[in-house]
Amino acid sequence: MLEMGETETTLPVPSSRRRSSGIRQFARWFWHGRGGRKPWLRRTIAIAFAFLLLYPLALTLLYRVMPPPGTPLILSILITEGGADYRWVPLSRMSASLVKAVIASEDGKFCSHTGFDWDAIDRAFENNANGGRLRGGSTISQQTAKNIFMPESRTMVRKAYEAYGTILIEFIWPKWRVMETYLNVAEMGPGIFGVEAAAQHYFKKPASRITPFEAARLTAILPNPRNYRVIGPGPYIQRRTGQIQRLMGGVTRDRLDACVTRYR
Repeated sequence: MLEMGETETTLPVPSSRRRSSGIRQFARWFWHGRGGRKPWLRRTIAIAFAFLLLYPLALTLLYRVMPPPGTPLILSILITEGGADYRWVPLSRMSASLVKAVIASEDGKFCSHTGFDWDAIDRAFENNANGGRLRGGSTISQQTAKNIFMPESRTMVRKAYEAYGTILIEFIWPKWRVMETYLNVAEMGPGIFGVEAAAQHYFKKPASRITPFEAARLTAILPNPRNYRVIGPGPYIQRRTGQIQRLMGGVTRDRLDACVTRYR
């Protein structure tokens, strides 16, 4: 009870409580709206956005411990072309030459980067701007994310989603798992996915027995597997095969595949 001449003092509301109250009010307005009108558009956008965030996270966690049953591209080919050859094999049943070849050709900094090779991206932009042979700057991690999360397209939305997927697999998977998945899901000819299917199709033997030359030839067609040929290749693929073989020696010398081979 206050005595005469005394005034009641009101304590200030903590800023953290004000922020919490503001967030709750915003969430209530966002989801329920005002005046009895349901904000269906906002709800739809929110649900779609949540799905787009959680879908690759769920797949990343699942595929950390089990092989992907397929990819969006494999599913598309099954529907449109009637068949696809996809055979998952563990890294231990792949020739070490395959790992060396894709690192030599596709991603020399695979073991040292965290998903993105900014120098390679800059070089690709400069090369394409100068009218050179069209090339990308994607790492093996980016290509893996692209293969397992989204169907083929060339849009900025897809590139952003690819970047998000790349961050997830680099954070959740060890490097050897990224390499293992890439070598199993990469397209290596029309409807041919992964090194085991390619080894059986082109060389009539398992991926564990692939030679350095054969690994270089398979890797050489990766940029355009539906137009480049493993058997009876044109001059460019023949030259590229030799270049990759020479670069594979540098991978061995500098141990650029150490993050993968230590777990084989």
